Amino acid sequence: MTLEQLRIFIAVAERLHFTQAAQALGLTQSAVSAAIGALESRYAVDLFHRVGRHVELSAAGAAFLTEARDVLAAAAHAEATFDDLAGLRRGRLALMGSQTIATYWLPPRLLAFRNACPGIAVDLSIGNTRQVAEAVAAGTVELGFVEGDIDNPVLERTAVDDDRLVLVVGRPYAWAGDQALGPDEFRRLPWILREPGSGTRAATEALLATRGLELGDVSVVLELPSNEAVRTAVEAGAGASVLSLMVVSTGLKAGMLTAAACALPTRRFSRLRHRERRLGGGARAFVSALKETPAP
Repeated sequence: MTLEQLRIFIAVAERLHFTQAAQALGLTQSAVSAAIGALESRYAVDLFHRVGRHVELSAAGAAFLTEARDVLAAAAHAEATFDDLAGLRRGRLALMGSQTIATYWLPPRLLAFRNACPGIAVDLSIGNTRQVAEAVAAGTVELGFVEGDIDNPVLERTAVDDDRLVLVVGRPYAWAGDQALGPDEFRRLPWILREPGSGTRAATEALLATRGLELGDVSVVLELPSNEAVRTAVEAGAGASVLSLMVVSTGLKAGMLTAAACALPTRRFSRLRHRERRLGGGARAFVSALKETPAP
């Protein structure tokens, strides 16, 4: 059993989806399937139930998930100790970001950190806000970056930046850019959403609430697991969605998307860490680097 197999198992268990786990870890789906298969074969136990096109965590898998998280947390603590002994000459930093942050906000800052501390290897995984918070709480990553609200007393949350949200529509619904949108207009629009647990989905629910609406009051035609999938669906004319300006700026400039006449509040990007765990040297250096890195 290897730490990499444990990381892969945890990623699948948290998402109950092999493809999404592979994307979050930067691996192929076949590599993820092979790692899970090796664990199940080696210990003669089914960690997941394959139900049609879906997977469910088995009783054995649920029990093993707690142990796997504890092992990775202990390994991360040991690695942080060695990192401290080595200074910043070498080490490893495990981060996790929600999709908007990991795809658009973190990369230039990781590049600046890499140039400043080339001996620190960075492992970046991607999830939604809920998954990032769970990973930081479990100790599988040292730092998390989210845009959604979290309510976990063991996590310390620090604001790092602001993000502008936009309600966008495709060409068939361009009329939404020319008139004020009230409850009736929201009901006329088909909506494309991110999955439950996503900060972007929570922002959509908050917007609907300003019109006295809930998700059940509007037509939700698609729920998709990534910002890019949502944006592509909206560009294809599927309906409306709330997304970060960083995600939709190219589509707006190209005329593939229209910004609806609807003001949304700025949301906060936040850094998460565990209140009771000591950060390793690499994590502390990255926190310091964030304060010094100018916005791209």
